[in-house]
Amino acid sequence: MTSDASQPAVDEPGNAPSAAIDRTRASVARVYDCFLGGKDNYDVDREVFEQVNRAAPQMSRLARDHREWLVRVTRFLTRSAGIDQFLDCGAGLPTAENTHQVAQRMNPEARVVYVDNDPVVAAHGRALLEENDQTHLVMADLTEPDQVLEHPVVTKFLDFNRPLALIQCSTIHHVSDAQRPHEIMERYIERLPAGSYLALTHFYDPQDGGDASELARFVEGVFSNSSMGSGFFRTRREIESFFGDLELVEPGIARLRDWWPDGPHLNPPTAVDEVLIGGVARKP
Repeated sequence: MTSDASQPAVDEPGNAPSAAIDRTRASVARVYDCFLGGKDNYDVDREVFEQVNRAAPQMSRLARDHREWLVRVTRFLTRSAGIDQFLDCGAGLPTAENTHQVAQRMNPEARVVYVDNDPVVAAHGRALLEENDQTHLVMADLTEPDQVLEHPVVTKFLDFNRPLALIQCSTIHHVSDAQRPHEIMERYIERLPAGSYLALTHFYDPQDGGDASELARFVEGVFSNSSMGSGFFRTRREIESFFGDLELVEPGIARLRDWWPDGPHLNPPTAVDEVLIGGVARKP
C-alpha cells in the first residue's frame, strides 16, 4: 500500500506510533498474536494469554483454526464465488497466509481493504502492504459500519456497485451486547451490494452443561477480568441472527474444522472445537 502520510515515530513492538499505544491495556490483536506464537505483544497481552493457556492449553489452537478457516473461505470466495474484492474487518497482526495473499494467488487483480483500530496493526500493515497496490489498510472502528463503509480508502478501492466479501473473522464476539452487535451486522448487510458474501466466526456456548460450555464460561471470565475486557460466548441462535436473511452456503454455520476441510479429520473433536463456529452466506 502506498500512503501520502509521513511515517510516524516508532516504538517497539512493530514500529507502531509510541504515543498511540496503551501498554497498560491488552489488545485483542496482540493477544491473538500470543496464541499464534508471535512476538508483537506486551506483558499485559501475555498475561491474558497465560491465564487461558494455564487452564486450557488447547485454546492456543483457536487462533490457528481461525487462520486455516479464513484461508479455506478466501479460496472459496475467490475461486468458486468469483469475488475479487474483500473488506476484512479486524485485520489483526499480519502472519502467514493473509486474506490478500490467498485471494491474489488465484486472482492477482483481487482487491483487499483491511480495517483495524490498533496502532500496532497499522504499523505492521504499512510495512506489509507498501509494495502491493491492490491491498490497503484503514484505521477505523468496525462497530461503526457507516464510518467504515464511507471511509475514503474503502470507497476508492472497493466498487459497491459489484459484489464483495465482508469478513468478520473473530470480531463480533469482542463486541458487547451494550454495543448492539446485531444492529451493527444488520447495517453492514443492508449496505452490501446484491451478490455479496458475509464470512463470520464467533465464540459459541452450547449451554448444555458439558465440557465445551464450561470452557466457554471460563474463557469469557478471563476476558472480562482482563484489561482487554471482552470476549463473549453466545448461543447458536444469537450467532445465526448475525447473518440476517442471507443465504447460508453449505454446510451452514458449523464448527470451523467442519467447514470444507482440506482432508479427513484424523482426531475426534474436542471442547475447543465446539466453542468456535462460523459460516459464509450470500446476499440475494
